[in-house]
Amino acid sequence: MSHTLLASSLLILALPLTALAADPPPPKQGWSGSGEAGLAAASGNTKSENVNAKIDIKFNDDHWKDDFYLLALRNKANVTTKAADNTTTTNYQLTANRYEAGASAGYKLDGRSYIVGALRYEHDEFSPYDYQYIASLGYGYQVLKNAHDELAFEVGAGYKVVQPTSVYVTNPAPPPVLLKLNPDSDSSVAGRGKMDYKHGFNANTSFVDTLLVETASGNTFVQNDAGVAVKVNSSLALKVGYQFRHNSEVREGFKHTDELLTTNLVYGF
Repeated sequence: MSHTLLASSLLILALPLTALAADPPPPKQGWSGSGEAGLAAASGNTKSENVNAKIDIKFNDDHWKDDFYLLALRNKANVTTKAADNTTTTNYQLTANRYEAGASAGYKLDGRSYIVGALRYEHDEFSPYDYQYIASLGYGYQVLKNAHDELAFEVGAGYKVVQPTSVYVTNPAPPPVLLKLNPDSDSSVAGRGKMDYKHGFNANTSFVDTLLVETASGNTFVQNDAGVAVKVNSSLALKVGYQFRHNSEVREGFKHTDELLTTNLVYGF
């Protein structure tokens, strides 16, 4: 997590001061959006299938800047397990299954600042939490917007609910029975911060980076999405993306950090 925050800080410090002082050009009006998807499959000595997809729809006019998105990640692969007697078995099973939806509505106060309400929900079968959702209200500021660079920050407060994954324990009383315990969900006041940055190297190649931080009682969630997109034509692009996800508090047996590398075809509209 420290590397991600350091990289973001260096990126901001490297921005030209003259560009920061410039007034933003008039934004594009109306609806726009993009859809992206990637698929990978292997067979033979190993077998796996991976698909990830995302759709993002935006609206912008003189008073509002809104954003709505849906994404999904699903993976199946051969998984080998070792029993207590050292025998091994291989099963073709699900290894990733995540769905996420989010929306934000920003009301512009002037050419740079806006009030923003945001919602985010995710369901992940292979994370420390079955689901998380947050509703927040905050303030956003467009620090930079010119022909090559865009940079905006949002900060606010809201309410977050997380549901820890179920716990399986064995009842020691004969006969032994495997029991499933469902922990109570945890809800608390939360803080939310977001940074959106985009840099256009030229007319066909661009770099985007989005950093999201949600901090609540018992857990701080950090997600950073970085990607480079190269246009094939006016509507299609190839995109390589890297995602970093970190939960500060996890139960024993779970890792704090998940990483995902994707190569997708993007359609803009």
